[in-house]
Amino acid sequence: VQLQASGGGLVQAGGSLRLSCVHSGRTVSSSAMAWFRQAPGKEREFVAAISRIGNTQFGDSVKGRFTISRDNGNNTVYLQMNTLKPVDTAVYYCAAKLWATVLSQDRSWYAYWGQGTQVTVSS
Repeated sequence: VQLQASGGGLVQAGGSLRLSCVHSGRTVSSSAMAWFRQAPGKEREFVAAISRIGNTQFGDSVKGRFTISRDNGNNTVYLQMNTLKPVDTAVYYCAAKLWATVLSQDRSWYAYWGQGTQVTVSS
């Protein structure tokens, strides 16, 4: 499995971005998928996850602002980020767990990782 994240950039506070993660090697429908983020000097933290059947989980800091979705036909998972804040500034990583029937917010549970995409929110 290879993961390719994209869509990051510079946005003003209150703006929106949509991140994409292309899942190759196997179809994305075979994996539970998640987004994590890491700001400088901080631990990598859970942002959102989506199961193979579409169940979702979100980190407390992004609930109500971010959504996660999957397009199995295009082997892609999306993270729609709205009402962005400067504290959302981080490198965002997508992650996958093959054949999972549950979700996890533990980064060690995910076996495959993308390369990261930088999101910078200016005040």
